[in-house]
Amino acid sequence: MNKNDLHFPQFRRMTGREVWYKIHSLTAFDELLLIGSRLVKYTITAEQYPEKLRILDMLSCQEPFKEITAIDYSEIEKQLNV
Repeated sequence: MNKNDLHFPQFRRMTGREVWYKIHSLTAFDELLLIGSRLVKYTITAEQYPEKLRILDMLSCQEPFKEITAIDYSEIEKQLNV
């Protein structure tokens, strides 16, 4: 993965869990998390090294992260307004 070739936003999902990500940059992302029947959105700014590594893992689609489309993400995000 060449950091200079990255285009944002990028979208990921965690396999085995109901968690979706919209990655804005190498240091910021949104997380949609299904808790019971409630969908919650968190905005995270990575300041510490482990948080930054997590974003790199997401971008490189390291297990348990897999790439999804912007449409997939927006379909889930629409549930926030229901």
